[in-house]
Amino acid sequence: MTAPLTPPHQPPPDDDAWQDSAQPRSGPGAEGPYALASEEGTAMRTELREAVVAAFAVAVTGVLLGLLWVWLAPRVPLVSDDKAVFLKDTEGEEAIGADGTFILLALAFGVVCAAVVFLLRKRGGIPLVVGLAAGALLGSWLAVTLGEWLGPTDDVVAAARAAGKGVVFDAPLRLNAKGALLAWPLAAMGTHLALTALFAPRDPEVWPAAEL
Repeated sequence: MTAPLTPPHQPPPDDDAWQDSAQPRSGPGAEGPYALASEEGTAMRTELREAVVAAFAVAVTGVLLGLLWVWLAPRVPLVSDDKAVFLKDTEGEEAIGADGTFILLALAFGVVCAAVVFLLRKRGGIPLVVGLAAGALLGSWLAVTLGEWLGPTDDVVAAARAAGKGVVFDAPLRLNAKGALLAWPLAAMGTHLALTALFAPRDPEVWPAAEL
């Protein structure tokens, strides 16, 4: 008995061809999906790094906001009669003026910071906007903390004793409307999104190929 021969119409398997197909190809497009994934990962890491840098830079400017708030916010005058401390002007609006001053300054800081970030990187992105908002919120908290620390003393009793009976002295600087902390991040996000929608470069439109 003899082994069956290979039919003439079926050529013997080509081991070299099988090995060639098993080996990875080289050249343009050989690693298309992997190269695309690598590029997307690199772009995401770049956006995250830029978002962190933007958040830190914006938060640091909260120091300037705090200094301006201490300088421009109106003072609330108090007076003591050696028994209690009273508002010198019960109908005054200095306390509201301090909150209003902070809100106006925060809105201006939001617009300026968003414009600077947009000029430095004209392409928008969710990480950049989130970093901008987070930095603005942290900067607002830093500004309030610094302003209250640099403002008039918190010890009203000691300030009244130091001033003396019937002598006007300043109340501590306070931000009564805590919602004012959101003025800066909201202004920053709104301004950046508006600038991105108006002036950011557009992605090229892809038209489907016409069917013959």
